[in-house]
Amino acid sequence: QVQVVESGGGSVQAGGSLRLSCTASGLRFVNRAMGWFRRQAPGKEREGISCISAGIGYRYYADSVKGRFTVSRDNAKNTLYLQMNSLAPEDTAMYYCAAARDSYCPGLTGSEYTYWGQGTQVTVSS
Repeated sequence: QVQVVESGGGSVQAGGSLRLSCTASGLRFVNRAMGWFRRQAPGKEREGISCISAGIGYRYYADSVKGRFTVSRDNAKNTLYLQMNSLAPEDTAMYYCAAARDSYCPGLTGSEYTYWGQGTQVTVSS
């Protein structure tokens, strides 16, 4: 069965960095676009923050993270990464990884992502 597992969350001070990882199994990782999402508090709307396509690896970012976060993938390891720099308290959230249905990024609304991880918590203190 498909498993998507995030790791790398933790607590950091404002201005610091973290790198999140997401390992997917049970699917053809190399053929799927992959996305990162976050939810800043229970009940708040989920925010799509980044996507990387399969193949050539086109990258897309939400304005809220552009210039600070970098998405990458290692197809040999079935692993997706999110390097987060210049973290701010408003980046505090549960971060989720998701596999898209297709090889291209379908946007950042989340509706066309078929497999999701359980999330990893990131807390940024001021």
